Amino acid sequence: MDVIVLAGGFGTRLRPWTESVPKPLLPILDKTMIEHVVGIIPESQVDRILIASGYGVDKMRDHFSKVSLPYEIEIIEETEPLGTGGAIANCREQLSGGTFCVINGDLITSLRVEEMLEFHRSNGGIATISLWEVEDPSRFGVADYREESGKIMRFQEKPSIEEAFSNLINAGAYILEPEIFNLMPDGAHSIERDVYEDLAATGGLNGFPFEGWFVDAGTPQSFIEASQVCISAGSFSSGSVDRDSWFGEGSTNKGEVVSSTIGVGACIEEGSVVHGSVVLEGAEIGPNCNIEGCLIGMRARIPGGSDLSSKVVDHGQPEKKIR
Repeated sequence: MDVIVLAGGFGTRLRPWTESVPKPLLPILDKTMIEHVVGIIPESQVDRILIASGYGVDKMRDHFSKVSLPYEIEIIEETEPLGTGGAIANCREQLSGGTFCVINGDLITSLRVEEMLEFHRSNGGIATISLWEVEDPSRFGVADYREESGKIMRFQEKPSIEEAFSNLINAGAYILEPEIFNLMPDGAHSIERDVYEDLAATGGLNGFPFEGWFVDAGTPQSFIEASQVCISAGSFSSGSVDRDSWFGEGSTNKGEVVSSTIGVGACIEEGSVVHGSVVLEGAEIGPNCNIEGCLIGMRARIPGGSDLSSKVVDHGQPEKKIR
């Protein structure tokens, strides 16, 4: 399959990190976020990755020109915001013409795409949506799913919790047939709101519930959660795990690190406690610091005695951009 990764956002919730590094290139352990996203698809199933993006395009092209991957990557630029449907339609000319997959660009999940593809082919229909159960579905697209048929009978985008059909939400991965383009309006639009709601009424929309984990890594808190999930799942190829923390190659820990990620060459000085945080490559945490629930950028320097909680510290300039 061709795979479209929807990465058109500016990553505003992860600023200031994303002011200099596009969100798809942010590291989670020793891989970029986008490598984790497409990592749920077996390499044998992937022909090409099309990254639909409107921000940081040149940096992504430069990055992927220097790395060796088992599939071709092409950046499809959005010159204006297109919405999810418009972004998919913008990739149409680059698709090979067969069944294709679409994944949200900040999705860290245990979804088995090969099983979803097999179900899609056996159940018919134009589209299959991955589904995940949550307590509060009001921030998501919600599916009225029938287990006996595998069909979504109704689909509603971000209803109130009182009006929600169910607790099964759109989990951000789709298997689509080329016929989906015939249902799309011109220009910017939401595939969830403008296509799926009508498609469900005709019986052409499948649902694929799954279990395991599902993290939208687009906020500081969820980025930390995604890092922990990747540690538990063993989603790294270098470094080491000590209890529930991951340490990149060449990192140094003279303090106490709990439930955290310490990047390549990063240093934690004596007397410092790092808890539930992500410390990126080359960062230095001075002595006697307390770091709780923070994102510490690449090559950032945290002065000794600092007490930081729920902060995002920019790459290399902590004194200027702590939020």
